[in-house]
Amino acid sequence: MADFDAIVVGAGCAGSVAAYELASAGKSVLVVERGNFAGAKNMTGGRIYSHALKLVFPNFEEEAPLERRITHERISLMSDDANFTIDFSSKAMKQEGRDSYSVLRGPFDQWLAGKAEEAGAEFIYGIAVESLVKDDAGKICGVRAGEDEITAEVVLLCDGVNSLLTAEAVGAKRPPASAIAVGIKEVIELPASVITDRVLAASDDEGAAWLIAGDSTKGTFGGGFMYTNRESISLGVVAGIEATATHGRAPVYQMLEDLKSHDAVAPLIQGGKVVEHSGHMVPEGGINIMPPLVGDGVLLAGESAMMCINLGYQVRGMDYAVAAGMHAGREAARAIDAGDTSAEGLSSYVAALEASFVLRDLRQYRKVPAFMEGFTRMFDGYPQTVRDLMNGMFVVDGEPMPPMKKQVTGALKSVGVMNLVKDARGVMKAL
Repeated sequence: MADFDAIVVGAGCAGSVAAYELASAGKSVLVVERGNFAGAKNMTGGRIYSHALKLVFPNFEEEAPLERRITHERISLMSDDANFTIDFSSKAMKQEGRDSYSVLRGPFDQWLAGKAEEAGAEFIYGIAVESLVKDDAGKICGVRAGEDEITAEVVLLCDGVNSLLTAEAVGAKRPPASAIAVGIKEVIELPASVITDRVLAASDDEGAAWLIAGDSTKGTFGGGFMYTNRESISLGVVAGIEATATHGRAPVYQMLEDLKSHDAVAPLIQGGKVVEHSGHMVPEGGINIMPPLVGDGVLLAGESAMMCINLGYQVRGMDYAVAAGMHAGREAARAIDAGDTSAEGLSSYVAALEASFVLRDLRQYRKVPAFMEGFTRMFDGYPQTVRDLMNGMFVVDGEPMPPMKKQVTGALKSVGVMNLVKDARGVMKAL
């Protein structure tokens, strides 16, 4: 007889939600987390869309440690000496189920783990799962951590992008460097009222999300980000590993330092105190690098399954992890009840993801990662073009104003009209 019905590796969004669902179904669950507490090793911008979380915790807003509701979306093209920003707000962004919140993963992940513990799941922290236990037929039936061997009917791998176990579990190959990015982030402490005033929010309960392309990564594939917390700002960059290694003009840590001193960013964080610095690998290949999601006795969810997408104007991962964790927990419980935790018995998990937004989204945008990696003018070309166009429109120096047509054609010469058409067609095909 197995020690537990299920073992979950990793106490992030996917792992804790899966454990909650399994425990709520009456299953004995053990969660093994190598960090000293839930969220200790997790890093994100960070923002969570509410729709997926509400399916698991309908009234999560009343108790979850949320920071601010995001009511301003900002997208920028940044050159070293200018910045062009679109600022969008909408009443739809405040509607229940369509809203999103900034979060700090430490307290947020501890809250999620607490909900799973309340449901009956057991957690062990500070222990790394080093390998998987398999029976004579090759079916996964437990984990090894140090000198301990713990068995279960099913194992759920939710141990992140740099999973130590997916290759052993389902034969997954290590993703290529071109499909992985490295992110670094600082949390900068500021008074709530100062943040509210600087991002033009309506109250200390509301805030902004800001994505930046161009000089934030020194013209290479990637971007900068900013999220407002209640009494701090999360500011960072995510840069493609291969692009930075091959064409990078600065190391990632220097990208962040230069972003902090940019004229468009420095006033926002002026007087702030850095209270946290973290780094994390980010999967950006989407479904193209997704490993098999089930095997005999095992399920994969969250970043270990590469469930993340970067569309340039939108970055998502946590809502995919929550939804995948929910379906993984529910389908694993059904398989245990049916007495069949083989790959075939667990295949309903894949079917559930296919019916949900998770695999539909990732499949819909499967062409985006390759396109964005080759869309070099978005990071070095268009930011300067937009700068020149805006300077022509708004800088007045006493010289006669040329016709607008001449200003536009002059600004576009740097990238070329044919390149503009080519990139527009590429965007339409990818999106």
